[in-house]
Amino acid sequence: MIDPSDKKILYYLQKDSKITTKELAMHLNLSSTAVYERIKKMEKKGVIKAYTVRVDHALVEKGYVVFCQIKLKEHRHEYLVKFEKEVIKFNEVLECYNVSGDYDYLLKITVADMKGYHNFLNDKLTYLDHIGSAHSTFIINEVKNTHVITF
Repeated sequence: MIDPSDKKILYYLQKDSKITTKELAMHLNLSSTAVYERIKKMEKKGVIKAYTVRVDHALVEKGYVVFCQIKLKEHRHEYLVKFEKEVIKFNEVLECYNVSGDYDYLLKITVADMKGYHNFLNDKLTYLDHIGSAHSTFIINEVKNTHVITF
């Protein structure tokens, strides 16, 4: 699927998506053209989905991070689809995963503070009528947070 050179390109791009093709070529002992073509090929295949900026949550007043486990009342397909369509509209929800175990979904939520989370629960999440229960876990300290997949 992807060869060692592609994996190296992905590694460097994940660490710094603003790295130039020329810099990548120097790291990999390839021509700039070869690196450019490899990147374009991975973009076309969907290996590279997007180029993003990581933001310090605290500095933009969204430093209160909560993981919320959701259990739906029923597991009928229409409830799952309806929940997913509704929850992705909430700006506070950064990530949503359908999971196995005691709960159906895991949400990563970011707000300014406990009051902001309280408002999110009361004004948005609890209005979804097919939620059976929600269990919140509050982040005390971030020990590791990376997006870099190593090969």
